[in-house]
Amino acid sequence: MTTKVTMPQLGESVVEGTVGKWHVSVGDRVEKDQTVVEILTDKADSEVPSPVGGIVTAILAVEGVVVRVGEVLVEIDESATSSAGNGRKPISAPAVSAGPSGAVIAAVMPTAAPAAAPPAFAAGPAPAASPSVRKLAREHDIDLAGVTPSGEHGRVTRDDVLRAATPEPAPTPEPTPTPMPSSAGRVTSPGGLPAPVPMQPSTAGVPAGRALAFKSPPYIAKPGDEIIQFSRRRRIIADHMIYSKLTSPHVVTVAECDLHRTSRLREEHKAVLKKEGVNLTFLSFICAAVARSLRENRGVNARVLDDAFVLLREINLGIAVDTPDGLVVPVVKHADELTVRGLARAIDDVAKKSRDGNLTPDDLAGKTFTISNPGLKGNLHGGAIISQPNVGILRIGEIQKRTVVVEHDGEDLIAIRPVMFMSLSYDHRIVDGVAANTFLYRIVEILEAADFVI
Repeated sequence: MTTKVTMPQLGESVVEGTVGKWHVSVGDRVEKDQTVVEILTDKADSEVPSPVGGIVTAILAVEGVVVRVGEVLVEIDESATSSAGNGRKPISAPAVSAGPSGAVIAAVMPTAAPAAAPPAFAAGPAPAASPSVRKLAREHDIDLAGVTPSGEHGRVTRDDVLRAATPEPAPTPEPTPTPMPSSAGRVTSPGGLPAPVPMQPSTAGVPAGRALAFKSPPYIAKPGDEIIQFSRRRRIIADHMIYSKLTSPHVVTVAECDLHRTSRLREEHKAVLKKEGVNLTFLSFICAAVARSLRENRGVNARVLDDAFVLLREINLGIAVDTPDGLVVPVVKHADELTVRGLARAIDDVAKKSRDGNLTPDDLAGKTFTISNPGLKGNLHGGAIISQPNVGILRIGEIQKRTVVVEHDGEDLIAIRPVMFMSLSYDHRIVDGVAANTFLYRIVEILEAADFVI
């Protein structure tokens, strides 16, 4: 009996993935739940296990191609037995064809004769490395087999991969005159410097047939410059930010919040929760206030369709986390159903998984609103770019002690309070200023009153 292993649904918004690395070859025996292939998506990288035990009879997608959910990746014969020798059936050259989604695939079937060409890589055990290190190597297109390990027992470390990904510095060139366009209209570079690379300007919003009035000047290499290639994650972030700015008309509104009462409430419970392993941060209280305000102001908990918009029932908060590999936004599901304690525990969990590189596609899927926290070295406030397909993102500033005017017994007094500014970026296609300001005002109201269930 032959079982076809298909591209799984790796998260609710994932419709396709890139074949990263095969862990099996045709003729290999696999056990149930053994990893057969790694799939890379814009959410996370995942391993696809075998649903059955048997012999691999066909691999139907080569590394690097994009496959859609439901397309066949590999076929496994549960009744077949492996051939003698190295346990692999001899294979012929792959027959390349187009798959259901138009992606190029290769059907590799056993034949009676040994393969004419030797394998591209020498057989041997894969170098020892943690999952996060392997993921980093894939993002930088680094073959771990060619990396010199420096860790214990021959393990490849993160620093080993980064060293391999950093090109050797080029010799410092002699200063040269500014390049001038040649008669053919191409920029020349005398003196051996690399030719300038013209930037490709966006033509979005420019009427057809009209030339751009502005063009970025070409880059000219100078001594001391360092060119850093985009990693896969950085490219995804860049594409997402451009798409968001071109899609959503951003408007930013800012509010000031006195955290005096919330700070006192936090101090009352911080030590007790610390003994339980819970880090009671201000972010936990902010998330609780945001979740309640979203429940009361549903227009901000929404997404835009082609000619309509949806008011979402679930309230799932995306928490922006800065990691060594770049920004990720894991999701705290059903945030409005959690107490401050529950939110603190959930935030700690997703932040740790983010830094360790252990996020799953489900951890990154389903956000309905995003909160951006600049951390301890933050600043007063700033306008964040909306994380699509949400219609709003809240960026919180750093908390500083400031002099404020407070009312006590009918008199205005000057006091020193912990104050924070919050900036809401919202999509003006469906969120109007009144709705946005009402939503933000309610968050401030909850925090200033410390109206929370711990």
